[in-house]
Amino acid sequence: MSTPQTGSIRVPASAGVAPVRSRLRTGSAAVGLALVRTPELTIGAFGVLVAAAFAWVPSLWYDEAATVTSAQRSWPQLWAELHSVDAVHGLYYAMIHAWFWLVGYTPFTLRFPSALAIGVAAGLIVALGRRLGGRRLGITAGLVFIALPRVQWAGSEGRPYATVTTLAVCLTLVGLTAVRRTRTGRSLRWWIAYGAVALVAVTFNAYLALAVVAHAVALGWTLLAERRSGRGPAPLVTRDVVVRWAVAAGIAAVAVSPLVLEITAQSKQVGWIGPISERTIPQVFATAWFGGSDLYAAVAWALMVVGVVAAAVQVHRRSPSVRALLRAQAVRVALPLVVLPTAVLLLATAFGKHLYTPKYASLSLPFVALLIALAITLVRPKALLGAALAVCLVLSIPTASAVKMPRAKQDSTWANAASIVSAERAGRAGANEGVVFGSVYGHPGTTADIIRISYPWAFTGMTDLGARKIGAETGVLWNQNGDLATTIPERLGEIDTVWFVGGTPKARNIEPETAAVLAEHGFHAEQHWKTGRVVLTEYVKG
Repeated sequence: MSTPQTGSIRVPASAGVAPVRSRLRTGSAAVGLALVRTPELTIGAFGVLVAAAFAWVPSLWYDEAATVTSAQRSWPQLWAELHSVDAVHGLYYAMIHAWFWLVGYTPFTLRFPSALAIGVAAGLIVALGRRLGGRRLGITAGLVFIALPRVQWAGSEGRPYATVTTLAVCLTLVGLTAVRRTRTGRSLRWWIAYGAVALVAVTFNAYLALAVVAHAVALGWTLLAERRSGRGPAPLVTRDVVVRWAVAAGIAAVAVSPLVLEITAQSKQVGWIGPISERTIPQVFATAWFGGSDLYAAVAWALMVVGVVAAAVQVHRRSPSVRALLRAQAVRVALPLVVLPTAVLLLATAFGKHLYTPKYASLSLPFVALLIALAITLVRPKALLGAALAVCLVLSIPTASAVKMPRAKQDSTWANAASIVSAERAGRAGANEGVVFGSVYGHPGTTADIIRISYPWAFTGMTDLGARKIGAETGVLWNQNGDLATTIPERLGEIDTVWFVGGTPKARNIEPETAAVLAEHGFHAEQHWKTGRVVLTEYVKG
């Protein structure tokens, strides 16, 4: 054996590049393989990540604060509240109550269940798309869904709208499976599952009853189409299917009817919804599904029309392919779920029952994505298909980014107001301080205690000098102030610093009254701040 040589070794310049390139190719191949083998899980996980990213940044706003205050009450207090207000969101509040018990409350933990729901919905859309038109349609629909601006809004919102999309697509997927299994005579368990999911869905949000009605339209449309065409020895929808759907839906309707009656009795809480006006058209066109972006909306509507028309043309050829038949059925499933909920809400609003607002159209989002995907997947070369999908994703970036900005939610600056209070109190640990909450801009019947509910750590240890009725104890959402001339003096005690937190002058302004009462007890205004529509004043004794 010879002794190995030592000293300098010359290495070719490209020697280290090949392994790196090999690893990159291997990594890309692994990602591609995961997307092909488990697209539901892969796209679902991607949906969670995209929705959860920076979800902690936007300041909370009125609707989210309603979730926080409701979910943090005891079970008896929550039950009492639901008998007077927000029964429509009762199951959601119960779910978040349990979630807060597990993980505690922060703005991020409030919003994370919505991000998780978007991921689950994306995975289910992939599964539904694969059932209706193959892997390509499923994967494309899942990615388009994640990119929809309104999906990004729902995924970072501490409200039930993300979960509504999940339940809508889950109910549709279960129903489609039940319909197909009816042909084999092994569908009973699936129809039971359909009825159970419908019951849970409508209990979670009464507007999901419109999805059940849309399924009836899809079944009727499919039945008529199959009878007219006369193609195929085994039709998808038969009279037996219709009867089984009617039984499952009817049992669910009877079971949920007491809750629906209670929700109807509380209809005054949607009194803020306006009638049909000049704003309705842009709301339907751009806001409901596309985040108010006219460009994105124009492209998306054009793609939906192309997808529907192309499917109709292909299926009416003399000898349509299996692919054409599947895509036509995808339209029959998705189009009623896109059109009917909005049409019903607009019709009710036109007749004086004001029910339409863009966020209530969230249940249609998965099926909007499916119709858009039908158009995109008309592009056959994979490279061009990828490019078309990339364009849709790029168009969504501005609106997807906008919903993660600090003032994204109704221009709320509550987080900044809480930060001001925290910063000023930081050097006075253990100080005896009080606070008076004025009205909130846009909600004159609600006090700025709503900011304390949203950011409680900024107000820890403060004494509320104005509240007379506590919402949690009286079965309503918010605290109510009493007569300040009475409540402030009787609670001042040894307090030598009082904060006033309220809205801008357009809100019902009680600061002059607060200042007058405090002045009688030796307080003067030390500092004043204004952030957005929130005003803060620090009053000091002496």
